[in-house]
Formats: sequence, C-alpha cells, structure tokens
Amino acid sequence: MIFTLPFRKLIVNSHLKNLQKFKGHMTNEYSLDSTTLKQRIIAMPEDRILFRSDYPEYHTEFVGSILSELTAEGILVKIAQGIYAKPRKSRFGVVLPSVDKIVQAIATRDNAEVLPSGMTALNVLGLSTQVPMNYTYLTTGSERTIKLSNRNVILKRGVPKNFCYSTRLISLLVQALRTLKKENVRQGELQTIRQLISKEPDKAALMGDVDMMPAWMKRIVKPMLNV
Repeated sequence: MIFTLPFRKLIVNSHLKNLQKFKGHMTNEYSLDSTTLKQRIIAMPEDRILFRSDYPEYHTEFVGSILSELTAEGILVKIAQGIYAKPRKSRFGVVLPSVDKIVQAIATRDNAEVLPSGMTALNVLGLSTQVPMNYTYLTTGSERTIKLSNRNVILKRGVPKNFCYSTRLISLLVQALRTLKKENVRQGELQTIRQLISKEPDKAALMGDVDMMPAWMKRIVKPMLNV
C-alpha cells in the first residue's frame, strides 16, 4: 500500500502524540510512586530501622534514590550499607537507635536469632561499664561484620545450645559469665545478678533455664531463685 505524503505526515504526528502522552503518563506515575514512598517513610514513627530491601514492590535503584534524598533532608540517617535509621529527635539533638536494636532488626530481616556475647553481653547486663570497641553477637544466620560509625558489629555463627534457653536473661548470663570466668565473679557481680533474677517475671521458665546452665554457673545462680 502506498501512502501520499500528507497521509504519512498524519500517521507520524499521531504516533508522536501517542508517545508524548505515554511519556507524560510514565512521568506522572513515577512522581506518584516517588511521593507515595517518600510519604510512607516520613509517616513512620521515630526510632525505626529501614533497609533498602524493605520495598520489593519498587525498583531497587528507585528506593535507593528516595532513601538518599531523605538522608540529605535530614529525615533519615545512613548507618551502614543499605541500612538506614529514622532517628528520635530530642532537645539534645538526634538520637540513633541502639546497636542492639539495629542488630535485632537485621536478625528479623534475615529470619535469624542473635545473642550478645563476650564484652557485649557483660555490658548489656550491667556487669561491666566498659563500652566494647566492637560489638559481638552470636547468630543462627550468616557470619558477617557490619561497620556502624567507628565501631564494628561482628556476627559469629553460634552453636544451637546457645539458643536453647527460653528466657533472654539466662541466655545473656551464660554468655556473660563465660567471658567473666568463675574466679572473677565477686560480690559486686553477684549483687547485680541477684537484682536481675529478682526482676525476671517468669520464675518457672527461669528455673528450667537455670537447670540447663553449665554446672559452675548453676551453683551461682540457683540459690538466688529462692530469695
């Protein structure tokens, strides 16, 4: 079929109009998505952890651009690669979520369990006032090191028995006492442990967990259950 020049020009113009209309639709849709995602994040409560992977319904580069934009505006703080926080604001300034909360959020994302170990466990329980240079956690997930500001969070693969206790307190005490060692448990540490035991609401679960502790730890903790 042969088209005359005016008719061919009419077809070309029609295609151009349709293309412009399509581009306009895409631009409006992108702007709507951008506004929607941005508003969703702004509406989130403070003291929240966000991951770039939290929004699979959007393209990853698009999510990255929105997170970067909100970071530049001071609404979010980038705390590690692909990890952001919506900080709490106080009269003293911006307050970031605790390291423990960040690690727990990573564990939830990865469908894993985590447990402070070493000096981190001692610090969490108040058995040491020394802030560890690096935070160490046992995990049922993958081993990795995450850089948070000027400190590292080290996730080490833990054996299943570390996660067998039903109360978090005993799980932490086992890790803390293992680091502290029997010969270093003195009156100050005993008093702190006694206070922690007294505040534990589920005494039945506590008793069951104490019976599973290593023998020397059990001898320290079990008499405190009767106080």
